[in-house]
Amino acid sequence: MPEAFLCDAVRTPIGKLNGALAGVRADDLAAVPLRALVERNPTVDWASVDDVLLGCANQAGEDNRNVARMAVLLAGLPETVPGVTVNRLCGSGLNALGMAAQAIRCGDAALVVAGGVESMTRAPYVMGKAAGAFDRAQQLEDTTLGWRFVNPAMRAAYGVDTMPQTAEHVAERWGVSRAEQDAFALASQEKAAAAIASGRLAAEIVPVTMARRGAEPVVVAVDEHPRATSLAALARLTPVVRADGTVTAGNASGLNDGAAAMLVASETAAARHGLRPRARVLGLALSGIAPRIMGAGPIEAARKLCRLTGVGLDRLDVIELNEAFAAQAIATLRDLGIAPDDPRVNRNGGAIALGHPLGMSGARLALTAAEELHRIGGRYAMAFMCIGVGQGIALMLERV
Repeated sequence: MPEAFLCDAVRTPIGKLNGALAGVRADDLAAVPLRALVERNPTVDWASVDDVLLGCANQAGEDNRNVARMAVLLAGLPETVPGVTVNRLCGSGLNALGMAAQAIRCGDAALVVAGGVESMTRAPYVMGKAAGAFDRAQQLEDTTLGWRFVNPAMRAAYGVDTMPQTAEHVAERWGVSRAEQDAFALASQEKAAAAIASGRLAAEIVPVTMARRGAEPVVVAVDEHPRATSLAALARLTPVVRADGTVTAGNASGLNDGAAAMLVASETAAARHGLRPRARVLGLALSGIAPRIMGAGPIEAARKLCRLTGVGLDRLDVIELNEAFAAQAIATLRDLGIAPDDPRVNRNGGAIALGHPLGMSGARLALTAAEELHRIGGRYAMAFMCIGVGQGIALMLERV
């Protein structure tokens, strides 16, 4: 079968909730890295792109009506290029890359763009239709994060715990203390700050330029979510689930905005379009777990991927684990026999520091992993994530 290669990848900066990217629609935001790929790869015949797959978890507002297709058109790609939006919640962007590679390996495609986008700032409130005639009990739902329009059967069978509640369940079951979570969160912030200061993260970012009426355009070029903190400051934060809990705003990821895109090709297509393969996509694995402990989902996905590829965790040079919560990140790593402070893990910080724009995050993990493999001269990288409603996803790359 043909092999699938990641040839180029780029992302926007990640904005914080109601922050620098708040004025950018999700479809416009998704178009930014697509345009950057076009500009960076002038030898590509863009009319030859077989598909554009973008992850997006919300799709309830300006990201509706297939945001991938909208981004294709807004980015100026030929209108003959199709697009599809992938929704596996937090794992959507990583799933999009895995699906692109699968299409190439089975011969259904040769040149595909994969990525993801999310504007959690601009996620709308929604209202369902009345359940019956003259019903005045319509309920307003916030689509930024978590459950809405809950099925009573789902609530009865599995519960509809919030994301922070699931993190508390994981912390309790895996014995992860508040002090351990705060220390992990501080390390994420410090690693991200160092990566920004050194220019490491600038290598994967395309700035977002926003026009202003009667004023100079605003250019956003740096991740906005990281913040300076300390163990003492983190320890003062109030738990968000219960008074004696361990999960706080400081040891959890944020609500964020961002987009990423990657150019994936077969070896033949890469040669035809003048592309230089950077990483081989070795495989994708998925798993399911009880929704109440969804944060532990990556454990079995990672093990499954190792069995699938024949590459053990000990052979990984780069490990990119999405830090939805410090509790679940620590529990996942320990269960896999990896120390939370292993230098291979999130070398440039993770979602606690950088942010977690749901549909974009998996794509960010993959492009960061590929970039890091080349920076350190490593061979294998794994990107893996927990997923709301109880799933896990993992993808492996090999540097070429």
